[in-house]
Amino acid sequence: MTTIQDFVKRYPVVAFYVLAFAISWGGVLMIIGGPGAIPGTTEQTGTLVGLVMLAWFAGPSITSILLTALLDGKAGLRELLSRLLRWRVGIRWYVVALVAGPLVYMAGLLPLALFSHQFLPGILTTSDKASLLLFGIGSGLIGGGFLEELGWTGFGVPRLRLRYSALTTGLIVGVLWGAVHFSVVFWLSGSNIGGLPLALFVIVRAVDLLIGQLPAFRVLMVWVYDRTGSLLVAMLMHASLSASMLILAPETVAGVPFLIYCVVSSAAAWVIVVAVAAANRGKLEARRNLKETPSQSAANRASTF
Repeated sequence: MTTIQDFVKRYPVVAFYVLAFAISWGGVLMIIGGPGAIPGTTEQTGTLVGLVMLAWFAGPSITSILLTALLDGKAGLRELLSRLLRWRVGIRWYVVALVAGPLVYMAGLLPLALFSHQFLPGILTTSDKASLLLFGIGSGLIGGGFLEELGWTGFGVPRLRLRYSALTTGLIVGVLWGAVHFSVVFWLSGSNIGGLPLALFVIVRAVDLLIGQLPAFRVLMVWVYDRTGSLLVAMLMHASLSASMLILAPETVAGVPFLIYCVVSSAAAWVIVVAVAAANRGKLEARRNLKETPSQSAANRASTF
């Protein structure tokens, strides 16, 4: 036990991601019945999706609370709560947080919709717009927004920012954020594969997750968090992306058109990152002091990660 505690204190970010992945992936695989159940059938995904998502969201949220308590005790938990309740950051940052998700998806969808109506946003083609809106917003706020960011921005981002630039932090967290999506994304991908070879689909989607939209959007999230210090705003920004994905995603796209949609959406996200960086004269960092907790200070003296 002492060895484990020493490792966590020396390498808190590594410990966080190892445990978060273990809980999320382990929970998902237990519920669906192992790797052989990926991709899932339409019947299986429809029946188990609620339990799967709860298990998946449990990873970052539970790990963040456990390690914060272990490393910094009650003081650390109070500090985490204070960032969650930090809402006086200026209205413009709420606008940025809420608009970022729809902007990324629409920037990718609009050019494609000019060539084919199959790329029209789902909210325009569905017969039950109210249900789609409520489901998308609710899932975005509770799942992606609150539970995921309690870990990614609640624990990982502030510790990495003490040592790395905003861009590097965004890329590290973004790549790992994409990687943790593998289990759920590929389990739910049965209806998107179409007639494509599974290996080709997996390769393209893996590249998309690891260097595409999620890493790009995470760079934007770190940029906003750098300027607000607000976990609440980060949660809203993540919620806007998750909700937009559910509300705006085309309804019937599969096979090659689906992969085109993924690639174009990822490219659009990186174009927005470049535009933001250019508007800030190539700098994403904010001019503010980043504070360390006692455990963060000790970890930084002992380790680079």
